[in-house]
Amino acid sequence: MFRQTRVRKAVFPVAGMGTRFLPATKSIPKELLPLVDRPLIQYAIDEARAAGIEEFIFVTARGKTALEDYLDHAPHLAESLRRGNKTSLLEELESTRMPSGSVAYARQDEPRGLGHAVWCARHLVKDEPFAVILPDDVIAGATPCLRQMVDAYRTCGGNLVAAMHVPPEAVGSYGILSSSAPDAALCAVDGMVEKPSPETAPSTLAVVGRYILDPSVLTHLSRAQVGAGGEIQLTDAIAAEIGRTGVHGFRFEGERYDCGSKAGFLRATVAFALARPDLRDDFRQCLAGATQVGVAAE
Repeated sequence: MFRQTRVRKAVFPVAGMGTRFLPATKSIPKELLPLVDRPLIQYAIDEARAAGIEEFIFVTARGKTALEDYLDHAPHLAESLRRGNKTSLLEELESTRMPSGSVAYARQDEPRGLGHAVWCARHLVKDEPFAVILPDDVIAGATPCLRQMVDAYRTCGGNLVAAMHVPPEAVGSYGILSSSAPDAALCAVDGMVEKPSPETAPSTLAVVGRYILDPSVLTHLSRAQVGAGGEIQLTDAIAAEIGRTGVHGFRFEGERYDCGSKAGFLRATVAFALARPDLRDDFRQCLAGATQVGVAAE
């Protein structure tokens, strides 16, 4: 029997330097880069809220002061909007406000991998299941991805990872799952490997940036075992729970955008802008014009 404990806490690993987006990230944390008019971190927070998360744990590093300021209340800005009778902007601002006491920070003193970042939050997670959300992975769907996972978690417990099939040539960029039913919406996992070669990959079912984890994973991370890339891999710690608390892959409904890459960020910008009624028509015309310019330039 697994523990039927509600998922109340989420860990957001946001200590990375965002070097792929230099020079923009020289002074701005990559999590604050705007996708249309909302920063990446806001999409992650909103998804967590929709899943019933009550405690938000951010694993930060030096140079993330702007991120902490963003998560703080802005009374002077709110008062300025109120005095200017800018009601819609005030409502937008208030929608991003975090309840008092709901935000906590853990510091990652050196970049040692995703597993190490999650381990840094151990004293705040304590002894209960918790979610991990990577803000770089933006997932659009009718039902937010983590909400889908929380619902599925009630049936399986243990450890649950979001998964999707990727092209065979891309498996070396992901943690890859082995399962007897890789095409099922919810599949039991019998093996996990981080960044395998296409020749040795057990499948094309890849882990993406959403997890619900049993606290026993933190025990494995405490051993600080180095894995692929010379880093402490979260995948390795989760794999150690196969046959213990159990691991399942969850094929979510929705579209995932890799906003950790420039091309993925641009794809997400186009998709999210076209989904906005207030931007759709003008932006579609802009894209058509840009396409015509590109053809003429060729």
